[in-house]
Amino acid sequence: MSALAGLRVIDAATLFAGPTAATMLADFGADVIKIEHPTKGDPVRGHGYSKDGQSLWWANIGRNKSTLALNLGSAEGAQVFLNLIEQSDVLIENFRPGTLERWGIGPEQLHERNPKLIIARVTGFGQFGPYAHRAGFGTLAESMSGFATMTGEADGPPTLPPFALADGISALAISQAIMFALFAQKNPDSEGFGKGQVIDLAIIEPILAILGPHATVYDQLGVIPQRTGNRSVNNSPRNTYLTKDNKWLAVSTSAQSIAERVMILVGHPEVINEPWFAEGSTRAQHAELLDQYVGDWIAQRDAHDVVAQFEKAEAAVAPIYNIADVMNDPQFQALETIISIDDLVLGPVKMQNVLYRMDQTPGEVQWSGRSIGADTRTILTTRLGMSDEAVDSLLAKGVIGTSENK
Repeated sequence: MSALAGLRVIDAATLFAGPTAATMLADFGADVIKIEHPTKGDPVRGHGYSKDGQSLWWANIGRNKSTLALNLGSAEGAQVFLNLIEQSDVLIENFRPGTLERWGIGPEQLHERNPKLIIARVTGFGQFGPYAHRAGFGTLAESMSGFATMTGEADGPPTLPPFALADGISALAISQAIMFALFAQKNPDSEGFGKGQVIDLAIIEPILAILGPHATVYDQLGVIPQRTGNRSVNNSPRNTYLTKDNKWLAVSTSAQSIAERVMILVGHPEVINEPWFAEGSTRAQHAELLDQYVGDWIAQRDAHDVVAQFEKAEAAVAPIYNIADVMNDPQFQALETIISIDDLVLGPVKMQNVLYRMDQTPGEVQWSGRSIGADTRTILTTRLGMSDEAVDSLLAKGVIGTSENK
């Protein structure tokens, strides 16, 4: 049985942190209902690449979820939502602060229906403060957290990632917070024992939390991190290097012993005896020299030879991969990091597997993202006990949508 079997989750979030967190829960057995607007659907359905009318992003982020097309902004839709809440354990939502309250389905009303409900509220800036009502996306979090200002070449502009980095980090944080809340609910030594609670996650915060001790360093020393390209202020050599056969490799020497092995390998053991070589931070002050030694040695050899010699020397090196390289790499293949799932539109489609392996309660990708409202009728009739006539009435009013009328 899956780790989260029996856990009922409602995913009423969009773009991208909340839905990704819900996918993580679904991958490990949670019963996740994805709520979308009956006509608009989740915005991710229109993002990025598509094939045969199917969003490839949706195929990933919508996997393992049942889909319910429901207009939460309508009175009847809100009532259906409240009825579902009575039978649910977790709600993930990312509407702007005040939206659910305006519709009469804010935390107060939700907890009246279900006192044990865990409500994860995901917004750019949190539920309070001067920016709370601003539109907030991961790009803004990457900008405001300090990530962008320290990313890029020293003489270049701040650099934003070309993917939803802050959202992905937030998704991990949200799923963790939900697990904390559920554990507290069952822990008699916790203030949360037997209770529901509200999780307020601002996307600007998790990415800041993983950047390291920058706040402490600034507080104590007044130091503001600067852009250093691929180099690090904490150790050297640490960079990307071009091989003789025109391939890029990354080298890291975070451990002192690894740094020493690298310099012996590239033919410059003499630097090991320099006083400045004894610590990563002082090695970083001599990055130009160390990069020259490592870069010149690598440039004279093909990538395969470099990797083989680094491995023999027990030093740390890795090729710079694109996604084609990832899918052809024997280590990723051994781990089954990429799997194939049958999609109703696309047929066999490859995607990332679940996040980690658990030997007793493994996760599983059972199906890819389904069409808008594919499960609306089933959810309303089996879970809420509504008649087909009642469902048809809501359908005619536009309160719900089903794949039957797409």
